[in-house]
Amino acid sequence: MVKQFERGVVFRFGRVRPTIRPPGLALLVPIADRLQKVNMQIITMPVPAQDGITRDNVTVRVDAVVYFNVVDPVRAAVDVEDYISAIGQVAQTSLRSIIGKSDLDDLLSNRERLNQGMELMIDSPALDWGVHIERVEIKDVALPETMKRSMSRQAEAERERRARIITADGELQASEKLGQAAEVMTEHPAALQLRLLQTVVEVAAEKNSTLVLPFPVELLRFLERSTPPEPVKATGAEQATPTTAPVARNGSSAADIAPVREIEQAQRTSGPISFDSLTASPAVTAKPPALPVPETAGLAQPQWGGLHAGCADPAWQP
Repeated sequence: MVKQFERGVVFRFGRVRPTIRPPGLALLVPIADRLQKVNMQIITMPVPAQDGITRDNVTVRVDAVVYFNVVDPVRAAVDVEDYISAIGQVAQTSLRSIIGKSDLDDLLSNRERLNQGMELMIDSPALDWGVHIERVEIKDVALPETMKRSMSRQAEAERERRARIITADGELQASEKLGQAAEVMTEHPAALQLRLLQTVVEVAAEKNSTLVLPFPVELLRFLERSTPPEPVKATGAEQATPTTAPVARNGSSAADIAPVREIEQAQRTSGPISFDSLTASPAVTAKPPALPVPETAGLAQPQWGGLHAGCADPAWQP
């Protein structure tokens, strides 16, 4: 009995019969015929991990999987003793060859091309055995820890470079738009006020306890233009001359009483008062008359002392 996924190869007295027995009931000649069943299903065979060195001198460990099936039962039963083991050995050698011919970047990112190349390498000897390679897949590529750290640093640097480029591009576009907005606000000052009100609304929506409100210069200029002019102020001479002087208790002004108080205080402390001590007072402005000086030839001029208020001042010179 031959199953649906099998084919029967009949050996009569040790010689293979060209007719392949289909699925179902197969009639055999007793003692003369011997039936060998060949599985025609697709076989999945994992390839053990292989250690190798890539073309750029990186040590890797790669494993794969091979999908194949028998297309010629006679050749698979006659030409090769164990076609499954043969396909496994060819797959391992092909995988090591692919590792040595490829770069690390190809193993990580360009696996489709490597899968096709490995499939061709395995399929060439398998066709002579009546086996067809359906598909070859590289499952995993194991890298050393040092290489993983190096690749992570490289990826991080690449991401940072892209981020900086994107940020710079955004700043460039933003500066262009801000320049256009500044030109529009220059032509229309009211646009700046509208923008300010919009900013206030956005800040107020966050329910903050403190609100910082910038005060634009254009608004100050607007208020300055709308403010009416102030009345003309009095001149400096008019401000310096008071209309009414402060009056003391006895009816005399404070300007007349102040010099008298200064004279009395000076008499108590230093005795007689000279004209020089009273020159700073605005009330005493008169100077004593100069005494006549006799004209005597050949004689020295006498030193005269000044008299004022009954007191002699030797420091005074006419």
